[in-house]
Amino acid sequence: MSLVDVSSVSASLFILGVVFLLLIFGLLSLGILRMFQQKFKFGWFCFAGAIVSFSVFMFILNKWYV
Repeated sequence: MSLVDVSSVSASLFILGVVFLLLIFGLLSLGILRMFQQKFKFGWFCFAGAIVSFSVFMFILNKWYV
């Protein structure tokens, strides 16, 4: 069994990752829920919001944490 050393991860990167993961997966799950409820328009908006959130997250990571 090998352990991963996470001591070099800054607190701001960790918090940013947690916030964006909650946002992205929250929007995805809400979109799936709305699709099952036959509310397709709002479901597609949630999926689009998840894609935009992921794009913003990747932009921030490439801009400040490279």
